Amino acid sequence: MPTSHDLSGLMKFLDRDEWQGCFNEVFDDHFGPVLEACEMEFEDLAGIVSGDWAMTLWGCAFEDFLTQEFDGQPANIVDDYVKRRGWKESAQSRAYMLALRTSVMSLYEVSNVVPGQSLVARDLIRGGEPVTVSEGTATKTLKQWDKIAARIVPVMGKNILAGGVLPFTPQATESLFDGLRTTFGKKKTKKLPALNDDELQAMASLFTLSWLFDTLDRVMRGPLLQNNDGDEIVFHNVRFPLASGVAPQDIASRLNSIPGMLQESEKFWSWMEEVPQGRDKPKTAGATTLDTLMDSGSNVIGNAELKDRFLHLSTNSAARAKSGTDLIRQVLGDLVRTPLTEISTVEQMMAERPGRHTQTPSSSIPSEIAEQTIHEFLDRHYLDTLDQPVAMLGNKTPRQAARTPASRQKAADWLKYLENQTAKQPDPNHPMATYSFEWIWQELGLRDLRR
Repeated sequence: MPTSHDLSGLMKFLDRDEWQGCFNEVFDDHFGPVLEACEMEFEDLAGIVSGDWAMTLWGCAFEDFLTQEFDGQPANIVDDYVKRRGWKESAQSRAYMLALRTSVMSLYEVSNVVPGQSLVARDLIRGGEPVTVSEGTATKTLKQWDKIAARIVPVMGKNILAGGVLPFTPQATESLFDGLRTTFGKKKTKKLPALNDDELQAMASLFTLSWLFDTLDRVMRGPLLQNNDGDEIVFHNVRFPLASGVAPQDIASRLNSIPGMLQESEKFWSWMEEVPQGRDKPKTAGATTLDTLMDSGSNVIGNAELKDRFLHLSTNSAARAKSGTDLIRQVLGDLVRTPLTEISTVEQMMAERPGRHTQTPSSSIPSEIAEQTIHEFLDRHYLDTLDQPVAMLGNKTPRQAARTPASRQKAADWLKYLENQTAKQPDPNHPMATYSFEWIWQELGLRDLRR
Protein backbone atom coordinates (compact mmCIF):
# COMPACT_ATOMS: atom_id res chain seq x y z
CA MET A 1 0.00 0.00 0.00
CA PRO A 2 1.46 3.44 -0.93
CA THR A 3 2.69 5.66 1.88
CA SER A 4 1.04 9.02 2.53
CA HIS A 5 3.82 10.88 0.68
CA ASP A 6 4.54 8.29 -2.01
CA LEU A 7 5.12 9.76 -5.48
CA SER A 8 6.22 6.54 -7.19
CA GLY A 9 3.07 6.32 -9.32
CA LEU A 10 3.50 9.92 -10.45
CA MET A 11 7.16 9.27 -11.27
CA LYS A 12 6.23 6.28 -13.45
CA PHE A 13 3.66 8.47 -15.18
CA LEU A 14 6.56 10.72 -16.14
CA ASP A 15 7.69 8.09 -18.69
CA ARG A 16 4.71 8.91 -20.91
CA ASP A 17 5.80 10.59 -24.15
CA GLU A 18 3.70 13.69 -23.57
CA TRP A 19 5.49 14.45 -20.30
CA GLN A 20 9.06 13.27 -20.83
CA GLY A 21 9.98 16.15 -23.14
CA CYS A 22 8.42 18.70 -20.77
CA PHE A 23 10.39 17.32 -17.83
CA ASN A 24 13.62 17.49 -19.83
CA GLU A 25 13.07 21.26 -20.26
CA VAL A 26 12.75 21.76 -16.49
CA PHE A 27 15.65 19.39 -15.81
CA ASP A 28 17.88 21.46 -18.09
CA ASP A 29 16.91 24.67 -16.26
CA HIS A 30 18.09 23.14 -12.97
CA PHE A 31 21.27 21.42 -14.11
CA GLY A 32 22.22 22.60 -17.59
CA PRO A 33 24.44 25.54 -16.55
CA VAL A 34 26.38 23.40 -14.03
CA LEU A 35 26.77 20.36 -16.27
CA GLU A 36 27.91 22.54 -19.16
CA ALA A 37 30.36 24.55 -17.03
CA CYS A 38 31.88 21.39 -15.53
CA GLU A 39 31.67 19.36 -18.75
CA MET A 40 29.93 16.42 -17.09
CA GLU A 41 26.73 14.40 -17.17
CA PHE A 42 24.17 14.34 -14.37
CA GLU A 43 25.26 10.82 -13.43
CA ASP A 44 28.73 12.21 -12.68
CA LEU A 45 27.28 14.34 -9.87
CA ALA A 46 26.57 11.24 -7.80
CA GLY A 47 30.28 10.54 -7.63
CA ILE A 48 31.03 14.08 -6.50
CA VAL A 49 28.22 15.09 -4.12
CA SER A 50 27.14 11.50 -3.22
CA GLY A 51 24.22 9.52 -4.60
CA ASP A 52 21.80 10.67 -1.88
CA TRP A 53 22.35 14.33 -2.72
CA ALA A 54 22.04 13.58 -6.45
CA MET A 55 18.62 12.04 -5.72
CA THR A 56 17.62 15.07 -3.63
CA LEU A 57 18.66 17.40 -6.45
CA TRP A 58 16.67 15.35 -8.97
CA GLY A 59 13.74 15.62 -6.57
CA CYS A 60 14.05 19.43 -6.54
CA ALA A 61 13.73 19.48 -10.32
CA PHE A 62 10.85 16.99 -10.24
CA GLU A 63 8.91 18.99 -7.64
CA ASP A 64 9.40 22.13 -9.74
CA PHE A 65 8.11 20.22 -12.77
CA LEU A 66 4.95 19.30 -10.85
CA THR A 67 4.05 23.00 -10.60
CA GLN A 68 4.60 23.80 -14.28
CA GLU A 69 1.93 24.31 -16.92
CA PHE A 70 2.73 23.57 -20.55
CA ASP A 71 0.99 24.17 -23.87
CA GLY A 72 -1.72 21.70 -24.73
CA GLN A 73 -4.24 19.68 -22.77
CA PRO A 74 -3.73 18.58 -20.10
CA ALA A 75 -1.31 21.37 -19.17
CA ASN A 76 -0.04 19.93 -15.85
CA ILE A 77 1.10 16.41 -15.00
CA VAL A 78 -0.47 16.37 -11.52
CA ASP A 79 -3.87 17.32 -12.91
CA ASP A 80 -3.49 14.64 -15.60
CA TYR A 81 -2.36 11.93 -13.19
CA VAL A 82 -5.01 12.58 -10.55
CA LYS A 83 -7.69 12.50 -13.23
CA ARG A 84 -6.45 9.25 -14.79
CA ARG A 85 -4.87 7.35 -11.89
CA GLY A 86 -5.89 9.22 -8.74
CA TRP A 87 -8.26 6.46 -7.73
CA LYS A 88 -5.20 4.26 -7.04
CA GLU A 89 -3.81 6.67 -4.46
CA SER A 90 -4.78 7.19 -0.84
CA ALA A 91 -6.47 10.42 0.18
CA GLN A 92 -3.25 11.61 1.81
CA SER A 93 -1.18 10.87 -1.28
CA ARG A 94 -3.59 12.79 -3.50
CA ALA A 95 -3.59 15.68 -1.03
CA TYR A 96 0.23 15.70 -1.05
CA MET A 97 0.40 15.73 -4.86
CA LEU A 98 -2.13 18.56 -5.13
CA ALA A 99 -0.23 20.54 -2.48
CA LEU A 100 2.99 20.13 -4.48
CA ARG A 101 1.06 21.28 -7.56
CA THR A 102 0.81 24.80 -6.11
CA SER A 103 3.96 24.77 -3.96
CA VAL A 104 6.76 27.36 -4.03
CA MET A 105 10.45 26.85 -3.29
CA SER A 106 11.87 29.40 -0.84
CA LEU A 107 14.71 29.85 1.63
CA TYR A 108 13.85 29.32 5.29
CA GLU A 109 15.61 29.93 8.57
CA VAL A 110 15.07 27.11 11.06
CA SER A 111 14.43 27.54 14.79
CA ASN A 112 12.79 25.73 17.73
CA VAL A 113 13.89 22.33 16.43
CA VAL A 114 12.31 19.37 18.26
CA PRO A 115 14.25 16.32 16.99
CA GLY A 116 11.98 13.80 15.35
CA GLN A 117 8.92 16.02 15.64
CA SER A 118 8.87 19.59 14.39
CA LEU A 119 10.61 22.85 13.58
CA VAL A 120 9.69 26.48 13.04
CA ALA A 121 10.55 27.98 9.65
CA ARG A 122 10.81 31.67 8.76
CA ASP A 123 10.69 32.65 5.08
CA LEU A 124 13.75 34.79 4.37
CA ILE A 125 12.50 35.89 0.95
CA ARG A 126 8.76 36.46 1.22
CA GLY A 127 8.67 37.36 4.92
CA GLY A 128 5.53 36.77 6.93
CA GLU A 129 5.06 34.98 10.23
CA PRO A 130 7.12 31.84 10.96
CA VAL A 131 5.25 28.56 10.53
CA THR A 132 5.45 25.31 12.48
CA VAL A 133 6.38 22.31 10.35
CA SER A 134 5.80 18.67 11.31
CA GLU A 135 8.97 16.81 10.35
CA GLY A 136 10.56 13.61 11.62
CA THR A 137 13.78 13.04 9.66
CA ALA A 138 15.44 16.38 8.93
CA THR A 139 14.86 17.59 12.50
CA LYS A 140 17.35 14.98 13.72
CA THR A 141 20.22 16.85 12.06
CA LEU A 142 19.04 20.46 11.67
CA LYS A 143 20.30 23.02 14.19
CA GLN A 144 18.99 26.36 15.43
CA TRP A 145 19.24 29.04 12.69
CA ASP A 146 20.20 26.64 9.89
CA LYS A 147 19.05 27.81 6.47
CA ILE A 148 17.31 25.41 4.07
CA ALA A 149 15.82 25.71 0.61
CA ALA A 150 12.55 23.80 0.70
CA ARG A 151 8.89 23.59 -0.21
CA ILE A 152 6.55 23.71 2.78
CA VAL A 153 3.19 22.24 1.86
CA PRO A 154 -0.05 21.86 3.84
CA VAL A 155 -1.36 18.28 3.96
CA MET A 156 -4.31 17.14 6.06
CA GLY A 157 -4.07 20.10 8.44
CA LYS A 158 -0.26 19.97 8.92
CA ASN A 159 2.63 21.79 7.29
CA ILE A 160 5.29 19.36 6.05
CA LEU A 161 8.54 19.56 4.11
CA ALA A 162 8.56 18.19 0.58
CA GLY A 163 11.39 15.83 -0.35
CA GLY A 164 13.72 18.35 -2.00
CA VAL A 165 15.43 19.99 1.00
CA LEU A 166 18.86 21.62 0.51
CA PRO A 167 20.98 23.03 3.37
CA PHE A 168 22.38 26.45 2.47
CA THR A 169 25.74 27.80 3.60
CA PRO A 170 26.25 31.58 4.00
CA GLN A 171 28.04 31.53 0.63
CA ALA A 172 25.20 29.72 -1.15
CA THR A 173 22.69 32.08 0.49
CA GLU A 174 24.50 35.16 -0.76
CA SER A 175 24.78 33.64 -4.25
CA LEU A 176 21.02 33.01 -4.27
CA PHE A 177 20.24 36.54 -3.07
CA ASP A 178 22.61 38.04 -5.65
CA GLY A 179 20.80 36.07 -8.35
CA LEU A 180 17.41 37.32 -7.19
CA ARG A 181 18.61 40.93 -6.99
CA THR A 182 20.18 40.72 -10.45
CA THR A 183 17.11 39.13 -12.03
CA PHE A 184 14.72 41.69 -10.59
CA GLY A 185 16.92 44.75 -11.10
CA LYS A 186 18.09 45.30 -7.51
CA LYS A 187 21.86 44.90 -8.07
CA LYS A 188 22.80 48.18 -6.37
CA THR A 189 21.15 47.35 -3.05
CA LYS A 190 21.47 44.60 -0.47
CA LYS A 191 17.70 44.59 -0.03
CA LEU A 192 15.90 41.67 -1.61
CA PRO A 193 13.14 42.41 -4.12
CA ALA A 194 9.55 41.89 -2.98
CA LEU A 195 8.46 38.74 -4.83
CA ASN A 196 5.03 37.21 -5.19
CA ASP A 197 4.55 33.45 -5.39
CA ASP A 198 4.49 33.35 -9.20
CA GLU A 199 7.76 35.28 -9.48
CA LEU A 200 9.47 33.13 -6.87
CA GLN A 201 8.18 29.93 -8.44
CA ALA A 202 9.72 31.00 -11.75
CA MET A 203 13.12 31.15 -9.97
CA ALA A 204 13.01 27.59 -8.57
CA SER A 205 16.03 26.46 -10.61
CA LEU A 206 18.15 29.24 -9.05
CA PHE A 207 17.97 27.45 -5.68
CA THR A 208 19.37 24.24 -7.19
CA LEU A 209 22.08 26.09 -9.12
CA SER A 210 23.17 28.19 -6.12
CA TRP A 211 23.48 25.08 -3.95
CA LEU A 212 25.29 23.11 -6.65
CA PHE A 213 27.85 25.76 -7.58
CA ASP A 214 28.64 26.36 -3.91
CA THR A 215 28.91 22.64 -3.11
CA LEU A 216 31.01 21.79 -6.16
CA ASP A 217 33.33 24.69 -5.42
CA ARG A 218 33.91 23.45 -1.87
CA VAL A 219 34.31 19.83 -2.98
CA MET A 220 36.79 20.71 -5.71
CA ARG A 221 38.84 22.87 -3.35
CA GLY A 222 38.63 20.29 -0.59
CA PRO A 223 37.91 21.06 3.07
CA LEU A 224 40.28 23.66 4.47
CA LEU A 225 41.00 23.58 8.17
CA GLN A 226 42.90 26.37 9.85
CA ASN A 227 43.80 27.39 13.37
CA ASN A 228 43.02 30.71 15.01
CA ASP A 229 46.20 32.21 13.58
CA GLY A 230 44.89 31.59 10.06
CA ASP A 231 47.46 28.82 9.43
CA GLU A 232 46.50 25.64 7.60
CA ILE A 233 46.14 22.68 9.96
CA VAL A 234 49.18 20.38 9.59
CA PHE A 235 50.12 18.39 12.70
CA HIS A 236 53.77 18.58 13.79
CA ASN A 237 55.41 16.36 16.40
CA VAL A 238 58.88 17.67 17.25
CA ARG A 239 60.95 15.17 19.28
CA PHE A 240 63.88 16.50 21.30
CA PRO A 241 66.23 13.72 22.55
CA LEU A 242 67.35 14.43 26.12
CA ALA A 243 71.08 14.87 26.52
CA SER A 244 73.00 12.21 28.45
CA GLY A 245 72.57 12.51 32.21
CA VAL A 246 69.68 14.99 32.02
CA ALA A 247 66.87 14.20 34.46
CA PRO A 248 63.17 14.86 33.73
CA GLN A 249 63.02 17.34 36.63
CA ASP A 250 65.73 19.42 34.93
CA ILE A 251 63.55 19.71 31.83
CA ALA A 252 60.46 20.45 33.92
CA SER A 253 62.21 23.27 35.76
CA ARG A 254 63.21 24.98 32.50
CA LEU A 255 59.81 24.45 30.84
CA ASN A 256 58.03 26.02 33.81
CA SER A 257 60.04 29.19 33.24
CA ILE A 258 58.53 29.65 29.76
CA PRO A 259 55.63 32.17 29.78
CA GLY A 260 52.42 30.45 28.78
CA MET A 261 53.70 26.92 29.45
CA LEU A 262 51.25 25.45 31.96
CA GLN A 263 52.17 22.18 33.70
CA GLU A 264 49.14 19.88 33.72
CA SER A 265 50.80 16.81 35.23
CA GLU A 266 54.26 15.57 36.13
CA LYS A 267 55.24 15.13 32.48
CA PHE A 268 52.67 17.10 30.47
CA TRP A 269 52.41 20.83 29.66
CA SER A 270 49.90 22.91 27.73
CA TRP A 271 51.51 25.69 25.72
CA MET A 272 49.02 28.55 25.73
CA GLU A 273 48.93 31.83 23.91
CA GLU A 274 50.12 34.59 26.19
CA VAL A 275 47.95 37.33 24.71
CA PRO A 276 44.20 36.86 24.07
CA GLN A 277 43.35 36.09 20.48
CA GLY A 278 43.55 39.13 18.22
CA ARG A 279 40.49 40.09 16.23
CA ASP A 280 42.26 40.87 12.97
CA LYS A 281 44.23 37.67 12.36
CA PRO A 282 43.98 36.48 8.74
CA LYS A 283 41.22 34.02 7.96
CA THR A 284 40.45 32.19 4.74
CA ALA A 285 36.88 32.61 3.53
CA GLY A 286 34.92 29.38 3.88
CA ALA A 287 37.58 27.70 6.04
CA THR A 288 36.74 25.85 9.24
CA THR A 289 38.67 26.94 12.32
CA LEU A 290 40.04 24.21 14.58
CA ASP A 291 41.72 24.99 17.88
CA THR A 292 41.46 24.09 21.56
CA LEU A 293 40.38 26.21 24.50
CA MET A 294 41.34 25.30 28.05
CA ASP A 295 38.91 25.63 30.94
CA SER A 296 40.19 29.16 31.56
CA GLY A 297 39.39 30.13 27.98
CA SER A 298 43.06 30.44 26.99
CA ASN A 299 43.89 29.23 23.50
CA VAL A 300 46.14 26.14 23.42
CA ILE A 301 48.78 26.44 20.70
CA GLY A 302 50.68 23.27 21.52
CA ASN A 303 51.55 20.58 24.06
CA ALA A 304 54.83 19.34 25.50
CA GLU A 305 55.29 15.88 26.97
CA LEU A 306 58.21 14.00 28.46
CA LYS A 307 58.23 10.38 27.30
CA ASP A 308 60.95 7.72 26.85
CA ARG A 309 63.91 10.09 27.08
CA PHE A 310 62.32 12.50 24.61
CA LEU A 311 60.58 15.82 24.97
CA HIS A 312 57.70 15.87 22.48
CA LEU A 313 56.34 19.19 21.23
CA SER A 314 52.99 18.84 19.42
CA THR A 315 51.43 21.68 17.41
CA ASN A 316 48.90 22.00 14.58
CA SER A 317 50.79 24.23 12.14
CA ALA A 318 54.24 24.74 10.68
CA ALA A 319 54.46 28.29 12.08
CA ARG A 320 53.67 27.17 15.63
CA ALA A 321 56.09 24.26 15.33
CA LYS A 322 58.92 26.60 14.32
CA SER A 323 58.10 29.11 17.05
CA GLY A 324 57.92 26.38 19.69
CA THR A 325 61.11 24.70 18.51
CA ASP A 326 63.04 27.97 18.62
CA LEU A 327 61.66 28.73 22.08
CA ILE A 328 62.53 25.31 23.54
CA ARG A 329 66.04 25.30 22.07
CA GLN A 330 66.62 28.76 23.49
CA VAL A 331 65.39 27.87 27.00
CA LEU A 332 66.63 24.28 27.29
CA GLY A 333 69.94 24.83 25.53
CA ASP A 334 72.27 21.81 25.83
CA LEU A 335 69.76 19.82 27.88
CA VAL A 336 68.34 18.53 24.59
CA ARG A 337 69.84 17.44 21.30
CA THR A 338 68.87 18.24 17.70
CA PRO A 339 65.15 17.53 17.27
CA LEU A 340 63.40 15.37 14.67
CA THR A 341 60.05 16.45 13.26
CA GLU A 342 57.15 14.26 12.11
CA ILE A 343 54.43 15.87 10.00
CA SER A 344 50.88 14.56 9.43
CA THR A 345 48.01 16.05 7.48
CA VAL A 346 44.42 15.92 8.73
CA GLU A 347 43.66 13.16 6.23
CA GLN A 348 46.61 11.06 7.44
CA MET A 349 45.61 11.49 11.07
CA MET A 350 42.05 10.40 10.32
CA ALA A 351 43.25 7.36 8.36
CA GLU A 352 45.72 6.30 11.05
CA ARG A 353 43.36 6.79 14.02
CA PRO A 354 39.87 5.71 12.94
CA GLY A 355 37.21 6.18 15.57
CA ARG A 356 39.56 7.70 18.14
CA HIS A 357 38.84 11.00 19.82
CA THR A 358 41.62 13.16 21.22
CA GLN A 359 41.26 13.95 24.90
CA THR A 360 42.88 16.91 26.54
CA PRO A 361 44.29 16.81 30.06
CA SER A 362 41.28 18.84 31.18
CA SER A 363 38.99 15.88 30.35
CA SER A 364 39.59 14.58 33.87
CA ILE A 365 37.77 17.60 35.31
CA PRO A 366 34.17 16.82 36.34
CA SER A 367 31.82 17.76 33.50
CA GLU A 368 29.65 20.09 35.61
CA ILE A 369 32.72 22.07 36.73
CA ALA A 370 34.12 22.22 33.20
CA GLU A 371 30.75 23.44 31.91
CA GLN A 372 30.47 26.15 34.56
CA THR A 373 34.04 27.31 33.94
CA ILE A 374 33.67 27.48 30.17
CA HIS A 375 30.28 29.17 30.39
CA GLU A 376 31.71 31.81 32.74
CA PHE A 377 34.58 32.41 30.34
CA LEU A 378 32.15 32.76 27.41
CA ASP A 379 30.06 35.21 29.43
CA ARG A 380 33.14 37.40 29.93
CA HIS A 381 34.28 36.94 26.34
CA TYR A 382 30.96 37.94 24.78
CA LEU A 383 30.41 40.79 27.23
CA ASP A 384 33.73 42.19 26.00
CA THR A 385 32.82 41.47 22.37
CA LEU A 386 29.67 43.60 22.63
CA ASP A 387 31.91 46.68 22.76
CA GLN A 388 34.37 45.61 20.04
CA PRO A 389 34.08 46.31 16.28
CA VAL A 390 32.77 43.31 14.33
CA ALA A 391 33.48 42.98 10.59
CA MET A 392 30.12 41.29 9.97
CA LEU A 393 28.46 44.44 11.35
CA GLY A 394 30.42 46.84 9.15
CA ASN A 395 33.01 47.34 11.95
CA LYS A 396 30.35 48.61 14.31
CA THR A 397 30.19 47.17 17.81
CA PRO A 398 27.18 44.93 18.49
CA ARG A 399 25.82 47.57 20.88
CA GLN A 400 26.10 50.28 18.21
CA ALA A 401 24.44 48.08 15.60
CA ALA A 402 21.62 47.13 17.95
CA ARG A 403 20.82 50.80 18.61
CA THR A 404 20.52 51.69 14.91
CA PRO A 405 17.22 50.81 13.20
CA ALA A 406 19.01 50.17 9.90
CA SER A 407 21.44 47.65 11.39
CA ARG A 408 19.38 45.91 14.11
CA GLN A 409 18.65 43.01 11.78
CA LYS A 410 22.36 42.65 11.02
CA ALA A 411 23.06 42.45 14.74
CA ALA A 412 20.39 39.76 15.07
CA ASP A 413 21.88 37.84 12.12
CA TRP A 414 25.31 38.03 13.78
CA LEU A 415 23.88 36.59 17.00
CA LYS A 416 22.12 33.83 15.08
CA TYR A 417 25.39 32.98 13.36
CA LEU A 418 27.13 32.62 16.74
CA GLU A 419 24.35 30.40 18.06
CA ASN A 420 24.27 28.28 14.92
CA GLN A 421 28.02 27.62 14.93
CA THR A 422 27.96 26.76 18.64
CA ALA A 423 25.03 24.37 18.13
CA LYS A 424 27.04 22.43 15.53
CA GLN A 425 29.50 21.05 18.07
CA PRO A 426 29.88 17.30 17.32
CA ASP A 427 29.12 16.49 20.97
CA PRO A 428 25.73 17.97 21.98
CA ASN A 429 26.77 17.74 25.65
CA HIS A 430 29.98 19.71 25.19
CA PRO A 431 29.99 22.92 27.28
CA MET A 432 30.25 24.96 24.06
CA ALA A 433 27.11 23.31 22.68
CA THR A 434 25.10 23.90 25.88
CA TYR A 435 25.93 27.59 26.16
CA SER A 436 22.88 29.91 26.10
CA PHE A 437 22.95 33.21 24.20
CA GLU A 438 19.64 34.29 25.74
CA TRP A 439 21.26 37.00 27.89
CA ILE A 440 22.94 38.62 24.86
CA TRP A 441 19.61 38.96 23.05
CA GLN A 442 18.25 40.63 26.18
CA GLU A 443 21.35 42.80 26.67
CA LEU A 444 21.15 44.16 23.10
CA GLY A 445 17.38 44.59 23.14
CA LEU A 446 16.93 42.27 20.15
CA ARG A 447 14.56 39.69 21.57
CA ASP A 448 11.84 40.76 19.15
CA LEU A 449 14.08 39.64 16.26
CA ARG A 450 14.83 36.21 17.74
CA ARG A 451 12.26 34.31 15.71
